Amino acid sequence: MLRHIQFLGSCSGFFFHRLKHHGNHQGLSFMSFSPKPSSRTPLLTTSCFRQFRSSSIRSESNPDVPSSSSSATFRPAGTSRRINFCQLCGGPMKHEIPDGEEKERAICTLCGKVAYENPKMVVGCLIEHDNSILLCKRKIQPSYGLWTLPAGYMEIGESATEGAIRETWEEAGAKVEIISPFAQLDIPLIGQTYIIFLAKLMTPHFSPGPESSECRLFALNDIPFESLSFSSMLVTLNLYVEDIKVGKPKFHYGIINKRPGTSPSDIHAYTLDYHLRK
Repeated sequence: MLRHIQFLGSCSGFFFHRLKHHGNHQGLSFMSFSPKPSSRTPLLTTSCFRQFRSSSIRSESNPDVPSSSSSATFRPAGTSRRINFCQLCGGPMKHEIPDGEEKERAICTLCGKVAYENPKMVVGCLIEHDNSILLCKRKIQPSYGLWTLPAGYMEIGESATEGAIRETWEEAGAKVEIISPFAQLDIPLIGQTYIIFLAKLMTPHFSPGPESSECRLFALNDIPFESLSFSSMLVTLNLYVEDIKVGKPKFHYGIINKRPGTSPSDIHAYTLDYHLRK
C-alpha cells in the first residue's frame, strides 16, 4: 500500500547474474534516456521462472535521445529523513559520522544506538489477460484517481512473490499466478526498489479493494499513459509494450532517477539509467 513516499536512502539489488562473453561483447548493454514531455488472503501459486538470455539492446522508448553505450550513470544517494528521537529509549539524537563509517547517521545521545535507514521494497504484478493489462485506479493519496498496477510495500515475513500476490488481492480482488519476474526498478532519491512480476489471472474475476475505486482491463493501445500514478508505472508499462511489439516480455533492470523537488504525480520528471534487458 503506497500511502506515502518515504525518503530512505539508496536502493538495494535483487538479481545477480553472470555476464557471458560473446566475442568482444559481454551480451549486455547499458543505457540512459529521458522520457517524453487485509483481511482477505489469496491462494499462493507460483510457477517456475522462465530462463532469460542476455541480449544487447538499444533504447526504443525515446528514439530522439541516444543511449549510452558502455557506462552506467550513477547519482548521489537520496535524502534521508532527519531522526530526532531514539526509537529504543526515546533519547535525543545527534547526527554525525560514526567511527569506521563514511555516512552521517542519527546516534542516540543516551543509549548510543545508531539508527540505520534502509530502502523500502515495493512489489506488484503486471497481469496479462486476453491481450490486456489489469490496472487499478487509486482511491488514496498520493496520485489519487490515477491508474497503477496493483503493488505495494512488502511485509516482514513474506517473499517478494507472496507480497505481490497479496497486494494484487488487496487492491484488485484478483487471484493470480506468478509467471516470471519482469522488472526491478531502483529509485534512489526516495529509497525504493520496485519488483514487478508478470502474472496471469487464475479466474476471470476482479474487483476494487479499499484502496482502489476501479479496476479495469486495458488493451495495449488503450493504456492511459498520461493518467498513470508514478514514474515507475510509466517505465514498466512502456517497457512491456515495447517487448510485446518485438516478440515477448524480457527481464529489465534500471535506475529511475527522479528530478529533485518534483511530486510523485509528475511521472515524466525522471531519467531511466543503467537499463539492462535480458
